[in-house]
Amino acid sequence: MKSPNEISSSVISRLPRYYRFLCDLYSNGKKRISSKELAEIMGFTASQVRQDFNCFGGFGQQGYGYNIEQLIGEFAGILGLNVLKTAILIGAGNLGRAVASQMSFEDKGFKLIGIFDCDPLYKGMKIRDIPISADDSIESFCAEHKPDMAVLCLPADKAPEMVDTLVATGIKSFWNFSHYDIHRKYPELNVANVHLSDSLMTLSFIIKNNETGE
Repeated sequence: MKSPNEISSSVISRLPRYYRFLCDLYSNGKKRISSKELAEIMGFTASQVRQDFNCFGGFGQQGYGYNIEQLIGEFAGILGLNVLKTAILIGAGNLGRAVASQMSFEDKGFKLIGIFDCDPLYKGMKIRDIPISADDSIESFCAEHKPDMAVLCLPADKAPEMVDTLVATGIKSFWNFSHYDIHRKYPELNVANVHLSDSLMTLSFIIKNNETGE
């Protein structure tokens, strides 16, 4: 088994996909699977699957395949999903409300405990039974509840000051939907950036280069 620092980012990026596919297989009644079968389903090679799994100890038995329920438990532990971390969400506009209401945080290792926005229009509204609070109450809330992570659904121009505030309260991890580059000022923080426009432009590129005659 490799240490976390020895595992490549490409392997790490595949872990959630393994977990998702395995959960789907198990929910459909599948109990055991070979590396070849899993590779075919996911569009990998069997060798790639085995190499990825070997980074974490292997899990399977020669000629026996993988116990899917066991794999799900192993990957849940590797991904840190078996211990809930607390999260707050900043920005209750259209994007923030969609993320708060549609994302299954608990299945992904997090519990949403607070939602904040600067617009008084949203104050008192609830999403998932969580009241939306004014953003000037963030510091006192964080001092009391010590959330592990913040979800940023803010415009890029609003994000820098908010990140400074959140870092000062002790938050070190961000799920960042804004276009603000947190790592430029805080390279030591844990940041996962979500750029929806980037994925849309990537799709545009794929469409263009798969058109007939291209």
